[in-house]
This record gives sequence, C-alpha cells and structure tokens, in this order.
Amino acid sequence: MTEELIIAGFGGQGVLSMGKILVYCAAEEGSEVLWMPAYGPEQRGGTANVTVIVSSERISSPILSKFDTAIVLNQQSLDKFEAAVKPGGTLIFDPNGITHEPTRKDINIYKIAATEKAQAMGISKVFNMMVLGGYLKLKPIVSNEFIEKGLMKALPARHHKLIPQNMEAIEIGKGLIEAVHTL
Repeated sequence: MTEELIIAGFGGQGVLSMGKILVYCAAEEGSEVLWMPAYGPEQRGGTANVTVIVSSERISSPILSKFDTAIVLNQQSLDKFEAAVKPGGTLIFDPNGITHEPTRKDINIYKIAATEKAQAMGISKVFNMMVLGGYLKLKPIVSNEFIEKGLMKALPARHHKLIPQNMEAIEIGKGLIEAVHTL
C-alpha cells in the first residue's frame, strides 16, 4: 500500500500541520513516511503545500508529479493540482473561496465544508483537522488508535490539552465529507 498525497492552501490554514500530523500517525502505526513541505516566504496568506507519502514499503523518491489524492483549500491550489491527480484518484476540496469547482470526470471528487462548520461552531483553528477527518473516512490509511498517538508526537507539549478538541474535529470531519463525482 502506498498513498501519495498533496495538501495545498494558504499559509495559516494548517496545511503543513495536517501533513505532519498524518505522517506522525502513520509512523506510529509502523508505515514508511515522507513529509516534504513547500511554501513561500510569507507565514500567512502565501501559498503552501506539503507532499505526504505513506507506504508499507520503502519510499524511493520524494519527488512526485502525480498524486493519488489532492486536498485543496483554495482556488489557486485547485487550479494548480487538479490536473496532478492520477486518473482514478481522489480530489477533496473545501468550497470556501472556491469560485470554479473541479471539472475532471476521471477522478473521484469530494467536498468538505470544514471552514463553514468550524466557524459556525466557533472552533476555526481546528478546521484542518475536520478536513483530515474527511480524508481519513475516505482513505483510512491510519487506524483510529494511532491518531491520538500521532497528535501527541506532532503537537508541542504545551498544546496537548487541545488533543481532545482535535480528535473531536476529526470525527466531525468524517461526517462532513460528501461526494460530488465518483467513479
């Protein structure tokens, strides 16, 4: 099993954190993992993306041009990475700020209104965990028992008190994901 994933959006949306948490969860479960961030000099507002590879075998290269899954959180990322999803792959997007939805017919497309839900609940800081939950519902590449262990490793000790809120957000996200187009 190998999952090659790109997560992309604006800086400040938790794109890099989402990838890092996923990698720590998979590593705790014993998978081979790779986390390769890419971002501009801006901390917030610039674009950011992270390549994540989770595999049961050794990972030969961190450089990818096509992905099994793309999670996109803004229009610029959708424009850039929709074409990079392998035929038969999966694209997940949050509709907040998306003006032109994905159009490909050879991939599975899902949307998750995580931004809207997190704002309505007053927990905007964990919207990325809702997105991660939606992804993990579609592609359970890590077992639930390893998610909390991964959060413990990925988050600094001063944020461990937020782990229950992150776990709740992941569960909420599993209920938010909805199919737009499936093969």
